[in-house]
Amino acid sequence: MAGETSWVSHFYDDSRREIRDWDSFSEVGEEGDKEVAAVSVDSILPDELVERILAYLPVASIFRAGSVCKRWYEIVTSGRFLWNLSHVLPQKPWYFMFTNSDEPTGYAYDPILRKWYNIELPCIDNSNWFIASSHGLVCFMDNGSRSELCMCNPITKRCRKLQEPSGFPFSDYSALAMSVNRESHKYTVAIVKSRQVPDNFFMWDISIHLYNSENATWATALTEILLGWRGGDESVICNGVLYFLVYSTGGGIPDSRHALISYNISNRSSQGSLRRNFIPVPCSLTCGRLMNLKEKLVMVGGIGKQDRPDIIKGIGIWVLNDQKWEEIVRMPHKYFQGFGELDDVFASSGTDDIIYIQSYGSPALLTYDMNIKQWKWSQKCPVLKRFPLQLFTGFCFEPRLEISP
Repeated sequence: MAGETSWVSHFYDDSRREIRDWDSFSEVGEEGDKEVAAVSVDSILPDELVERILAYLPVASIFRAGSVCKRWYEIVTSGRFLWNLSHVLPQKPWYFMFTNSDEPTGYAYDPILRKWYNIELPCIDNSNWFIASSHGLVCFMDNGSRSELCMCNPITKRCRKLQEPSGFPFSDYSALAMSVNRESHKYTVAIVKSRQVPDNFFMWDISIHLYNSENATWATALTEILLGWRGGDESVICNGVLYFLVYSTGGGIPDSRHALISYNISNRSSQGSLRRNFIPVPCSLTCGRLMNLKEKLVMVGGIGKQDRPDIIKGIGIWVLNDQKWEEIVRMPHKYFQGFGELDDVFASSGTDDIIYIQSYGSPALLTYDMNIKQWKWSQKCPVLKRFPLQLFTGFCFEPRLEISP
């Protein structure tokens, strides 16, 4: 099965690679029985043209191309080829599904070739880490001290530990987000911390902490007390603005259990109070998942029943336009039923035009293409459910070779 072996190691381990001549083509003359001398494509095409052709292949095919011959290996590992990769259309995002809660192993789904690949993630110990991704990089934050962070490219396995934030208070809830500049490859990491004010469940201390890769430093951008709302674990950065979901603690009379807060990290000097940046959610939600699709904020949410808002009755997708939600689509009932027993919370992430939705209780994975407006099940994941309470989770990322942390 395609998902049972890792193709990453074959690309970088030169000792295991067999160098062989590229298959030559032969043509048959007009009489049909005279074979023309074999012509090697490899000898006809210049390096620059081969680079351009290979740059349009799916990432998995580029790895395999590196095993064709020595010349192609040198091409796909050259700096010029990687530069070409950064100037072609991005690959469709992959989805990594954890197969074990105690180990950082799992399968990554390629929607172009519709195949699963076995991948082991560097840097982390288990699947219970906070995860955010942007433009080929993935940021992990441990769920213990919430101060150990690392940045990695899951395709090339290049990774780097970030400087630990010092002096930041421990929080009851944390949300992680990141954004990579597509030109410079510099990145920003944001952590939204939420801590209960002692002896007052209705008051929560919200703080926003930012990491800038250009100077490798952390800074506290804002600290504010919110009444009746606490932070959670859902946040994303879109077009220089940090968005995060907050949850009602019952201190006031909120119209909904959820709300969205925006914070402009690119122009903090003009930023006012968080209370002035509340955005209502479009309907009663059981949960919300935020994602950046082409610098547009998109939310996938579980729609609660009118009389029982904590019971899910469907799933919707919305995009935020001028501080107002526009409903894009609701999941057809046949797909909703296809998950079997769907909890009121679920996993969902996406980038570019692709959204992935996964039930925590099943390895079934559903995709929605925002461009062609199509729902589609992925190929069946090789992982099997081994016991009733086994949980499944994952994250979406762009497969890119040219970017390093």
